[in-house]
Amino acid sequence: MLGEDRSWQSVFAGIVNRSHLATADDLPGIVDEATARVGLAVELYLVDLGQRELHPVRPRGGPSLSIGSTLAGRAFARLELAVATAEDGRAQLWVPVLDGTERLGVLHVTLPAGADPQDRALRGHCWALAGQIAHLVVSKQLYSDLFHRVRRTRPLSVASELLWQLLPPAVFATDRVVIAAAMEPYDRVGGDGFDYAVDDGRAYVAIFDAMGHDLHAGLTTSIALAATRNARRAGADLVATAALADDTIVTHRPPGTFAFATALLANLDLDTGELCYLNAGHPPPVVLREGRVVRLLDTVGRPPLGLGQLTPAEPTVLREQLQPGDRVLFHTDGVTEARSPRGEQFGLDRLADLTQRHEAAGLPAPETLRRVVRAVLDHQEGRLQDDATLLMVEWTTTDQLTLLPAL
Repeated sequence: MLGEDRSWQSVFAGIVNRSHLATADDLPGIVDEATARVGLAVELYLVDLGQRELHPVRPRGGPSLSIGSTLAGRAFARLELAVATAEDGRAQLWVPVLDGTERLGVLHVTLPAGADPQDRALRGHCWALAGQIAHLVVSKQLYSDLFHRVRRTRPLSVASELLWQLLPPAVFATDRVVIAAAMEPYDRVGGDGFDYAVDDGRAYVAIFDAMGHDLHAGLTTSIALAATRNARRAGADLVATAALADDTIVTHRPPGTFAFATALLANLDLDTGELCYLNAGHPPPVVLREGRVVRLLDTVGRPPLGLGQLTPAEPTVLREQLQPGDRVLFHTDGVTEARSPRGEQFGLDRLADLTQRHEAAGLPAPETLRRVVRAVLDHQEGRLQDDATLLMVEWTTTDQLTLLPAL
């Protein structure tokens, strides 16, 4: 066992040591050389931005794999290690590739002849390998285009390119909070956005929806996101944060144009579960408890960002006491107002019902949102008339465990 552990230590050390001077396209070869020491063959698959398929980083990895109908997709969706058998009889593992709790893809690992895929130590090593590769993917994509290209099945608009560079990861979790987000159409999103940060026992979350669907809308959302992030990092409260966004949008919008963004800004106390929120003309969030809708946070506290000058009144910051396990579902109107070709709205009731059903099925929060967004797309037969964004925040002490595979 000691010799085996030392062999795996050389695998991990070899990958890290060689990665310092490597580009993204060097990474697969580095992993090949290191994992050959313990008899493994490895292929990395990354999920596309729309979270429909898993794409091999190397063409030799084979065809892209559907998330909804393959064993690899099951490992990704349900965050579990899935076992298969190769044609030569060697066991294979599909291992989720996570950066923190954000799902980046899966690792296809072919084990040495005779290896037991249920061996806990071996599964633990493969899981650690997938985590190391995830960190390197995130690091290398900061200054390389390879992973970005792999994750795109369609070209991004300029507005989408801008927003995707500003957004935080789509999933984050600690021992007391889970945050998950999803956006469509991923390649043409212009006016929607989200943000969050978790520090000092508090989680800050925000969702935005700018007027319009073009680059100007993307610029307005980008300004709103940057201004609120700047205010938050300077220690401003919710009212002052919104005020800075007002001033920045007004100051920098092109002459003769009209720009604003609805938004919902919130702080969650992770010790007490108190949610403080400021609604700037945005659709109301839904509080879900034990799979049921218990509250609609439907009080608007102020005009949209960029229009704060329209009212001299002090904006209203409201408070909602959550219970452990509660989920707060934020959304843009592109979700609830999505219309089918027959003119039927998707609606808040349908949104809540789908969320409840997927939650009751025990799905992790990011998979619930992925499936709800797919339902919105299907409702419109794949042709969204507006950006559709979902952001879920859960105050929890247990559900973060569903975001990591059991070994």
